[in-house]
Amino acid sequence: MHEKKGNDDKMLLKNSKDIQTAETGARLQYRPRRLRLNPALRGMVRETELNPRDFILPLFIRPGIKQKIEIRSMPGVFQWSSDLLAAEAEKIYAAGIPGVILFGIPSEKDAIGSENFSPDGVVHQAIRVLKNAVPDLVVMTDVCMCEYTDHGHCGVLNVGAPLPHPNLPEGYVLNDETLDILGKVVVSHAQAGADILAPSGMIDGMVGAIRQALDNHGFEHLPVLSYSVKYASGFYGPFRDAAESPPKFGDRKSHQMDPANAREALREVAIDIQEGADMLMVKPALPYLDILRSVRDRFPDYPLAAYNVSGEYSMIKAASANGWLDERTVTLEALTAIKRAGADFILTYHAMDAARWLSEGR
Repeated sequence: MHEKKGNDDKMLLKNSKDIQTAETGARLQYRPRRLRLNPALRGMVRETELNPRDFILPLFIRPGIKQKIEIRSMPGVFQWSSDLLAAEAEKIYAAGIPGVILFGIPSEKDAIGSENFSPDGVVHQAIRVLKNAVPDLVVMTDVCMCEYTDHGHCGVLNVGAPLPHPNLPEGYVLNDETLDILGKVVVSHAQAGADILAPSGMIDGMVGAIRQALDNHGFEHLPVLSYSVKYASGFYGPFRDAAESPPKFGDRKSHQMDPANAREALREVAIDIQEGADMLMVKPALPYLDILRSVRDRFPDYPLAAYNVSGEYSMIKAASANGWLDERTVTLEALTAIKRAGADFILTYHAMDAARWLSEGR
């Protein structure tokens, strides 16, 4: 009898679990897993879809002939001489990527970055080669002075004896004097054939000064993509290797934004819109997805870009090289996150790889 009772208890326990499971199942009115059953179903209900046309590829242009130099801290990214760009432009466009943004490494640097507005500067040569090779490729130019100046800062400096502005610190980036130079830069880039001008220095009034300079020279049809929200970030380190533009002293915190500030980002965007910006940008991307979403929600009518910067790229490259992460998986996940947060297009060094992976996935 005792043994039979034990068996009966086990049977009762089994039946009790079955009843509990059945009752729980009956209470589940919605099972989200139904829509994750297989790849086709997941694709049907996917809310955010990446496409190669979402990407803009940054290119670093250097002087010389037959120059293709890999950047040590950015594996797979190169400095290019202009004579090699025609073939590369065809590959970029064939991959479905609509545009590039150019950063120049001049043959000579000086206090005001003169090559940045020289008709024969490295970027000007590159613009002409790219547009001749693939006229439909959108060519953007980064409009700043740091790559071109011998001091590595983003504008004209308060230096000399006596100081031009004695009430300002020595070495301070002078705002209005810098605007005059930026006006010359954008006109020269436009004359070379650039499609979009992208001021990146976070200099007060830069959008208005650039807009006025373009309009005054008959380029009122060209749009301005403003780096409206650019933080003083530690994620730019590898870029400074790529563009050979580290500051020789100090930092850029007097003009780039404090990473702790969010409300200020919306104020910066509002000012740029008032000055005539056609498109907006948040930089960096991944550490500032909250800012990207805030800008998207507050200014929904304006095209919005995000810059997936060098540090973000290099971290993934380093981790994947060590076997810690799968590069393809985490790159597409990161780019999807940036688009999901509100970006209409993404400046990314992973553009060519991502375009290929998306094509293979389809």
